[in-house]
Amino acid sequence: MEYTVQKLGQLAGVSTRTLRYYDEIGILKPARINSSGYRIYGQTEVDRLQQIMFYREMNVSLEKIKAILEQPDFDEAEALRKHRFELLDKRKQLDDLIRNVEKSIAHSERRITMTDQEKFEGFKQKMIDDNEEKYGAEIREKYGDEKIEKSNAKLKGMSEAEMERINQLAETILTDLQVAFATGNPAGEEAQGVAALHKEWLSAYWDTYSKEAHAGLAQMYVDDERFTAYYDKNQPGLAAFLRDAIVIFTSK
Repeated sequence: MEYTVQKLGQLAGVSTRTLRYYDEIGILKPARINSSGYRIYGQTEVDRLQQIMFYREMNVSLEKIKAILEQPDFDEAEALRKHRFELLDKRKQLDDLIRNVEKSIAHSERRITMTDQEKFEGFKQKMIDDNEEKYGAEIREKYGDEKIEKSNAKLKGMSEAEMERINQLAETILTDLQVAFATGNPAGEEAQGVAALHKEWLSAYWDTYSKEAHAGLAQMYVDDERFTAYYDKNQPGLAAFLRDAIVIFTSK
């Protein structure tokens, strides 16, 4: 079965503009151009578009999708199995949130009593699941399953007020980090104040940790591009500056 760009767009539920853009960036080329100048897509391109759409559903960038699909050892069947696993995990997260909404409705109608902790269980679990998906393999290898499970349990047990405090602390760290960065001195008062705030933030998730572990986490902010992107999103160099400040802070 072959499709023009318009027919393929209708089949997949994407715009012809999107398909033309995919052709332009090389992620999805047509099988051929017919004598009338129309893009023609075959079964191989249909299957590739399906893979692209699965990865996009998982919020993977087009640049990364292209790199994945062009790997010499790319296994379509294995990729589909991975998509299935991730979608089931996503469905579980949504089911948890739906149950939370249903309980909240029953609570508002005075049919059940819902504790403040229960009101945020679905959101907390989603935070844990998202973190596991993004960083689980790395942090478990670095710190061990036991420490990570304890950290997750501590998060689940936080009250609304505790969650608000931690979220506010994270925002303060980012704001103060930019101020400290402007000084250019990771050993200065401003930077060391940020390192102390980072220690306080870390203590909310970990029961105990060593200075070495704190410094090791800071190094990960530089070594892992995903962590670097988080800190450098507004100002390139913040991740490395924070690492330097924490290394100095933990060496005292």
